[in-house]
Amino acid sequence: MKMRFVFAALVAFALPAQAEIPIQAVTSPGGIKAWLVEDHGIPFTALEILFRGGTSLDPVDQRGVVNLMTALIEEGAGDLDAQGFAEARDALAAQFSFSANDDSIGVSAQFLTENQAEATDLLHLALTQPRFDADAVERVRGQVISNIQSNAKDPATIAQRRFDMMAFGKHPYGSADSGTEQSVAGLSRADIVAANKASLVRDRVYVAAAGDIDAEKLGILLDKLLGDLPATGAALPPDAVYALKGGVTVVDFPSPQSSVVFGQQGIKRDDPDFIPAYMLNEILGGGRFSARLMTEVRDKRGLTYGIGTYLWPMDHAELMLGQFSSANANVAPAIGLIKQEWADVVKDGVTADELAAIKTYLTGSYPLRFDGNSRIAGILVGMQIEGLPIDYAKTRNEKIEAVTLDDMAKIVKRLLKPDDLHFVVVGQPDGLTTTP
Repeated sequence: MKMRFVFAALVAFALPAQAEIPIQAVTSPGGIKAWLVEDHGIPFTALEILFRGGTSLDPVDQRGVVNLMTALIEEGAGDLDAQGFAEARDALAAQFSFSANDDSIGVSAQFLTENQAEATDLLHLALTQPRFDADAVERVRGQVISNIQSNAKDPATIAQRRFDMMAFGKHPYGSADSGTEQSVAGLSRADIVAANKASLVRDRVYVAAAGDIDAEKLGILLDKLLGDLPATGAALPPDAVYALKGGVTVVDFPSPQSSVVFGQQGIKRDDPDFIPAYMLNEILGGGRFSARLMTEVRDKRGLTYGIGTYLWPMDHAELMLGQFSSANANVAPAIGLIKQEWADVVKDGVTADELAAIKTYLTGSYPLRFDGNSRIAGILVGMQIEGLPIDYAKTRNEKIEAVTLDDMAKIVKRLLKPDDLHFVVVGQPDGLTTTP
């Protein structure tokens, strides 16, 4: 299944316990911008970096190249082969990780204050002089292909990928960002090097730091780490056209239960109605056990162990998605209930009690809380790439509390389209067939 970046709306909505943390905007001498939360209690710093673009930058005939390139960044750099790089990193007690998804490449680093300069040098080496040695390329290529083969047998992954393909066709969102066995097998070292130069660039970088570092030192670190990356990279893809209509698609898979992904078009993150939309999703199908779908499908009728929905505003498209698994005999009744709940909310709206409860949930201490420098840095960089203001953590509660029943009625009518829901079912569901 595609790696879904947990966008800032989700994590930032869960900041009540830390709403007063002092976030500094930092600009390095070379012009690189970052957000910083200083915490000198422990001699440790966490750094989070995102490069906008991600696997959507794959050339048409090289699907999976950004994913493969990202997996290879730490497999040797400069005069250090893969083992030498790992030994140098471990000697510094530093941690680095690299990831890629549809819209971004992520770099995470944690290091002790006493080793900050050496750790920065080593990470800089990985970002600017990755070796892409032949043996490392073949080893990691084999791992990627093994994962592709495994995912091809996983019903939940099959369901998500079929939904994506039907929704977005030839756009990068419509195919697996890890590529296919054939596309990955055909990637050359030159392709990998080109992907590196096209995606790790300064004009699309977002940075956050938390821990034992001040603004002046962070500015120096940023220029040292990122200052000599390419200034610009490959063009971003165009917006994706959502092509999926309402209905059911059944993918035959021999199993006593089916995996189901369902959805419709969603809402952009910068839409003025996004906060009411987020609250609506939580009421209808969010992660709470009191959400309507969990109550009706799971608790009252026992048709599934769990069900959930979420908003997914990507850079070039937006979705409202849901998923569940169920015994083959229960799939059709569960789908009927989901459609009915969608229609009931459109018909009757959200109640005053539901609105009050979701406000309490989202503004209280129940959601995810800050838990250390790494979590803080991750939240801050996510807020940046989503275009949220630096004071968002302080004003978010006020925005939620300001939502009225009229606001909810407006977003219900605008967002929820029961006839547009499409269900991809991977399994052998009783009495259910593909419909147009």
